[in-house]
Amino acid sequence: MENRGELIFTTKHLYKEYRYTAALQDVNITIPRGQIYGLIGENGAGKTTLLRILCGLTRPSRGRVFLFGAENAADQIKMRRRMGCLVDGPALYADLTAWQNLKVQCLQRGLDEAAIAPTLQLVGLKDTGGKPAGKFSLGMRQRLGLAIALLDKPEFLVLDEPLNGLDPMGIQELRHLLEKLNREQGMTILLSSHILSELHQLATSYGILHRGRLLEQLTAQELDARCEKYLLVRTDNDRQATGILCRTFPDTRCQATAEGLRLAPVKTDAAVAVAGILVENGLQVQELAVRSEGLEAYFTALVGGDSHADAG
Repeated sequence: MENRGELIFTTKHLYKEYRYTAALQDVNITIPRGQIYGLIGENGAGKTTLLRILCGLTRPSRGRVFLFGAENAADQIKMRRRMGCLVDGPALYADLTAWQNLKVQCLQRGLDEAAIAPTLQLVGLKDTGGKPAGKFSLGMRQRLGLAIALLDKPEFLVLDEPLNGLDPMGIQELRHLLEKLNREQGMTILLSSHILSELHQLATSYGILHRGRLLEQLTAQELDARCEKYLLVRTDNDRQATGILCRTFPDTRCQATAEGLRLAPVKTDAAVAVAGILVENGLQVQELAVRSEGLEAYFTALVGGDSHADAG
């Protein structure tokens, strides 16, 4: 993956070992300023361990870590003041309101309370009134944790599974918020998520972890170029169309899915040829479009189907 400009976070030959297992093995990661970096991996891949090291919550066993170019531990403590983090879930005072939780943060961190109201509005919690955080839904607690991370307008935002507990509308709103922070404030964002379809819409670059190893780093453009293109076909008789296309294009995979018929790989002129064959056989073509496999399919192919349940 090509890197340009200042590197916000870098590791070199990073290891984290526990008594019976190695959580991270020889991880070399680079995150340039201005990226929305999506960290991908199955449960137990080492994502949260890496984020905890970044946020100073645990120490690596060996290897080098650079934060805003600083490697010395004392300098990194200073650099973390330029960060906002939501890792291991939000740490909230259950008996305090959203506003009061942010006020505590302001007192602890020496921040101006004037930042509280606009931050709550930013994350959609300005109308929670006197409701204590302990009675918030999981999604509301996630939003309040995000507000705490954003309170000091960080240069670097680190989020571990920020979509947890959000409904589809909440996920869309968060995606738009993160895009806005990145675009308008130049905020660098590192986030992990189980929801790879959403991550694919948001991230500008990716790091793929598997069993503690960083398998690959690539940009969104590189991912799109590597995702296999397929031709989606829907007709008035997909069963008949499948037989016709399998016989006509023996070197092409023809698969019936809930989405429609998928033909892959496809050439540039495939749509014209397919449409002609189907019409010649008396079928009505309802949809014909060249599409691309998503991030989830690419991840599964990369790890060889050894991702167990999901990319968490």
